[in-house]
Amino acid sequence: MGGTDSGAIGNNLLEKDYNLLISKYMFERFEELGIPVAITRDDSITLSPTERVNNILSKFGDSSDVIVISNRVNSGGQVRKMNYN
Repeated sequence: MGGTDSGAIGNNLLEKDYNLLISKYMFERFEELGIPVAITRDDSITLSPTERVNNILSKFGDSSDVIVISNRVNSGGQVRKMNYN
């Protein structure tokens, strides 16, 4: 999501906006905790899947101790009540 890909749209809300807000919050929080972190975009720009991967590789390489988090907010349509016993 981002740039020309808005993702899900509902109630005048764009998925891409929430994905970016969540990602920026996580990025800042990880920095506060002293965790090495990078973000693939900090604005609503269009990146191809290849550009995203290359961006990650250029920052951290392909070491086995790298964790990549991709945020997505999906649209539903139903509200479900969860019962936990």
